[in-house]
Amino acid sequence: MSAGDRQDVMSGAETHLVYPVFPRDTNHYHTLFGGMAMSWMDQAAFICATRWCRRPVVTVHSGAVDFHAPVPEGSIVDLVARVRATGRTSMTIVVEMWVEPMDQFERTLACQGEFVLVALDAQRQPTPVPALPTERVGGDDGVTRATV
Repeated sequence: MSAGDRQDVMSGAETHLVYPVFPRDTNHYHTLFGGMAMSWMDQAAFICATRWCRRPVVTVHSGAVDFHAPVPEGSIVDLVARVRATGRTSMTIVVEMWVEPMDQFERTLACQGEFVLVALDAQRQPTPVPALPTERVGGDDGVTRATV
C-alpha cells in the first residue's frame, strides 16, 4: 500500500457532522435532548462505518454514552466519529460530541459513546470489512484495534 493509498484509506476512518441546536431539538431546560444527542451520534457512526467499508451497515450495539456537559440551545455541535477497531464483519466506532457557542471560539466535550456496526452483503448477511492498517493487538479475538 502506497502512502497515498494509506491516506485515502485512513480518511474514511474519521467523519465529522455539524448541527445547529434549534429549539425543536431541546427540552424544557433549553438544552439538547439526550435522545437527540444519541440519534446524531448513531448517524455519525453510521456514516463513518459506511465510509470505511463502502457497504450497507447496521448498528448492532451501542455502548455507554457518557454525558459530560449540557448542550445549550443555539450552540453548534461537532460530532467526530472514528473507527476504533475492526472485526471480521464489524466496526467499533467511537463518537465524540463537541459543543461550541456560536459567539465564542471555544469547544467543550459534551458527550462520547461507542457504537458497533456490521457490514451487510446484497443478501443482508454479514460480510467482511477492511481491517485497520495497524498491527493486531491482544489475543485471538479477531479484532484489530487502532493505536490511539
